[in-house]
Amino acid sequence: DSGHGGNDPGKIGVAGTKEKEVNLTIALKLKKHLERQNIRVIMTRTDDRNLADANATNEKISDMKQRVAKMNSGQPDAVISIHQNSYTDSSVKGAQVFYYEGKMLAELLQKSLIDNVDPQNHRVAKANSGYYILKNTSAPTVIVECGFLSNPEEESLLISAAYQEKLVEALQKGICAYLVEH
Repeated sequence: DSGHGGNDPGKIGVAGTKEKEVNLTIALKLKKHLERQNIRVIMTRTDDRNLADANATNEKISDMKQRVAKMNSGQPDAVISIHQNSYTDSSVKGAQVFYYEGKMLAELLQKSLIDNVDPQNHRVAKANSGYYILKNTSAPTVIVECGFLSNPEEESLLISAAYQEKLVEALQKGICAYLVEH
């Protein structure tokens, strides 16, 4: 799942980066990597749009419901929702994975992100019962916040192709480790 899209840009970085664009780029790269491993990937979106019904009175709610419906109908082994974070303190940085029931998946992804991308990151996978997607999907689901667009250094990394490649490789390793254990 590539978070946000269409009229919903998600977070806006300090240099103007739109979260929805970074999410989509990383998700599409991850799809290619996983397919090379013969893993079937179902995308919630492959272009800059949201999934809301055309006549929805609340576009955000409709988008979220459509995402969850698509996630559940595909009966996946796991759902990975790609996002970027933001915080009022611009020094805050580092990838973090959130889960509701997908604790093992989240911990494997968090470990892989630390081991393969940012060994200085001391964040841990964190339970969260407030995210609609986490609570309403039938498969183990995680939200991967790849980094903070509110941190100028991390924002510039998140839009760099080389750094995105490192993120994607780390996510692929974590997903493959999960599928082997699962």
